[in-house]
Amino acid sequence: MTSAAENSTLTSIISDSTAAEDPTCEVAHGHAPAPETGRALVAVFFSPVARFLLAYGQDAGFRPVLAEPDPEQAEAARQAGFVPLAALPAGSGWDADVVVTDHHRPELGLVLQQALASGARWVGVMGNPRHPAPHIPALAGCRGLNIGSRNPAEIAIATLAGLIADRNGRPGGFSFPVPAAG
Repeated sequence: MTSAAENSTLTSIISDSTAAEDPTCEVAHGHAPAPETGRALVAVFFSPVARFLLAYGQDAGFRPVLAEPDPEQAEAARQAGFVPLAALPAGSGWDADVVVTDHHRPELGLVLQQALASGARWVGVMGNPRHPAPHIPALAGCRGLNIGSRNPAEIAIATLAGLIADRNGRPGGFSFPVPAAG
């Protein structure tokens, strides 16, 4: 049981916190749309992971883009409501994060070349190191997320979490460095 003084203090705290509502809180409670970042989230190859990644990415303020070079897969993507690009744009940088969602496709080498030439801010390839693919030896020394995901939704969420942390200047993950006492 709380005293009248404790109730008064609690009411004051609640009133003070709602009086100066953080815009982020407004978004979290569904009272305002998520701000668009202008950054594109490009899923390469139409796959179950790409579907989740683009849907969740749009909800998180990214501009969703699908790149699918295979005409049959591109048609399947159109039937599912996507408007796929046949190739990634080349040349000057664009504010985009590119995620290759299938490491077994024969076009992988070409797509990686396009992604790197596009000037995208970030390029990642999803894959399972226990299932060899052509790019595994070339990328073995690179740093990546070891997320242990088991299904397309988990893979998309974990990837998007890393991109959001990066976009917001945060390290991501569950380990945060403790600032040195100064």
